[in-house]
Amino acid sequence: MTETLVGGGAVQLPIRATAIVASAVIKAARQLLTDLERSRRVDAAVLRNAMEAAFAASDTTGAWNWKTAHDACEAATVLFLRRYGAAMRAKAVLPAAMLPMLLRITSLLPTQTRRSEESESLQQFSTPIGLAYVASVAAAITPADVALEPSAGTGLLAILAEVAGASLILNEFAESRAGILAQLFPAVSTTRFDAAYINDHLDAGIVPSVVLMNPPFSAAVHVDRQMREAALRHVGSALARLPEGGRLVTITGANVAPDNPAWTGSFIRLQQEGRIVFSAAIDGGVYAKHGTNIDTRLTVIDRVPADDVASFPASPGIAPDLPTLLGWVMQHVSPRGPIAGTPTTALPAIACVSAPRTVRAYVSQRSPVAVAPAVDLVATEVAYEPVDWIPTDASKITDALYEAYTLQSIRIPGAQAHPTKLAVDSHGLRRTAKAILPTASASQCRNGRHPLGRPAREHHLCRRSAFGISRWFLDGRCDV
Repeated sequence: MTETLVGGGAVQLPIRATAIVASAVIKAARQLLTDLERSRRVDAAVLRNAMEAAFAASDTTGAWNWKTAHDACEAATVLFLRRYGAAMRAKAVLPAAMLPMLLRITSLLPTQTRRSEESESLQQFSTPIGLAYVASVAAAITPADVALEPSAGTGLLAILAEVAGASLILNEFAESRAGILAQLFPAVSTTRFDAAYINDHLDAGIVPSVVLMNPPFSAAVHVDRQMREAALRHVGSALARLPEGGRLVTITGANVAPDNPAWTGSFIRLQQEGRIVFSAAIDGGVYAKHGTNIDTRLTVIDRVPADDVASFPASPGIAPDLPTLLGWVMQHVSPRGPIAGTPTTALPAIACVSAPRTVRAYVSQRSPVAVAPAVDLVATEVAYEPVDWIPTDASKITDALYEAYTLQSIRIPGAQAHPTKLAVDSHGLRRTAKAILPTASASQCRNGRHPLGRPAREHHLCRRSAFGISRWFLDGRCDV
């Protein structure tokens, strides 16, 4: 967990410290809950008192910062809806009556004015609870649903799915927020994958029927520059996880629109996987309490074939407020179709890190390196001749992705040339201390064959370097 302190520095907290901070945030949230229950406004003084009581320290000590305090306010909202959400739904009857109740909660909380380094780098802008409700209405969630939130934040979208009776699948990459989620939703195992590749990471047995998401608009994990298509990467991966008939509701930047020529091609490709049902921009004032005035967009996608991938529903325009947006959703979003198969949370498998199915997923997955069992090799030295490195003639460089292979460091007398043309000019074999081959294969390699009949290649030597000592090893098949 990285937290920016008052002095401007940042410290990396160990896992145990992260859990302690999360516990303190929830303790502060419970104190703020009493204020919300009594319709008392939570101003800066009230929030400071709650945080100091929970952390037993002032923010000047660096024990907590104001971004963490805002997270406590959002956690208090989640706790409030867990306690009173069902009663509010029953009293409201219609969605139009539920929305003002939620907006009342928002009005009691302070405007978010502080951010941390983590929130800046990962673009953590939590969904305003009123907008989260409109998204849940667009998703048409029922108790039979399994709802996935790939970038769950502090759970403001997830709690509305829970109130509607759905089972939850939660994922949050940021360690600090994942810790808060774990305590707000103790019955749900929260994973910490990069949500841009959520379909690659989740266990195959996890099948949601609904996705609610508010992905980063232009930020990517481990990338220090803005990524234009970051949001649609998240959307595409989550959409791929849905079964046929599932529904995805996402909040993105306002410019990420099917009728925007800059994005039309991306949405055409997206409609090869699912049909866009609804898309409308939202005035930035909706996000004012969360510290930004950026215009956003609500888009609804059903995991069903599109009749015409180049045809999109007409947008009703820019919603000036949430009541208008809710009215458009109820008017223009069609009912959901049947789900193919049975949605499941596969709870026992959620906490496990599944085997990645793509190279990108493998690289981004942090797993311990397996230690290979020790093998006693009987080796013999092989005679070789050093080859002086010759720089590539610039006039012979082609436009091809790879250049023809040539020897760079050593030559084994008697080795035959590879029977086919090799690409990739290897620059790795430049410095060699000793070449070692297993006894059983040395003669076979000199003859250019191994026991399985595959040609023994001169470039099958691969350096294993440790502390500057280079050696070359081949296994019994003349492979590394």
